[in-house]
Amino acid sequence: MKNRIKVYRALHDLTQEAMADKLAVTRQTILAVEKGKYDPSLDLAFRISELFSVPVEKIFLRGYEGEDKPQFED
Repeated sequence: MKNRIKVYRALHDLTQEAMADKLAVTRQTILAVEKGKYDPSLDLAFRISELFSVPVEKIFLRGYEGEDKPQFED
């Protein structure tokens, strides 16, 4: 699953470690989700959206063939 976690982390000046601490997960979990190697549970996805104060669908994107990167409409 594609996501915008890295972008939102940068906007909030958070390292992977700091984000992991706020969400009570490991830095490796944040890294894996951010790189699309692990899809978060619904609970974690909603906690991430609450951390950044944006709807979950603004962070997590469905991957479609032919798309090489997320489109931002903000």
